[in-house]
Amino acid sequence: MRVRTGIGWDSHRLEPGRPLILGGVTLEHPEGLGLAGHSDADVLTHAAIDALLGAAGLDDIGTHFPDTDERWRGADSLALLRAVAAMLTERGLTVEHLDTTIVMERPKAGPRKHEMRDNIAGALGIAHAAVNVKATTGEGMGFVGREEGVAAQAIATLTEA
Repeated sequence: MRVRTGIGWDSHRLEPGRPLILGGVTLEHPEGLGLAGHSDADVLTHAAIDALLGAAGLDDIGTHFPDTDERWRGADSLALLRAVAAMLTERGLTVEHLDTTIVMERPKAGPRKHEMRDNIAGALGIAHAAVNVKATTGEGMGFVGREEGVAAQAIATLTEA
């Protein structure tokens, strides 16, 4: 058995009139801000997708779901994650663990982390315990600290039979 790892990172701007979706969970921003993007702009799920694709050696999210393709406009990122899970299965790869971190000032993601874990684990067809979601802030620094955007990172561990 071979072990493979991959790292994913994503960030999107905050803007009015958009939903704030993380890990398939819609959060209410105190100023009504959401994430700008071609799809639903779920940075947590996008980082997870890139980590999984990286571990599999399958390029990146932009290659498989480009923002130049109207099929992906407004796409549900959990559906994209399910498509990636199918790609991994077709190649004999198993997701052993996925560790993620959300970086944003407000709202606090902590109270909804377990819902995000359940959504991501469900999309991947793996146990809740095989997914971890953490949250932190930018401590007032950088684009996150100024509340201009939200970022997320992920690291995936896959095994290959």
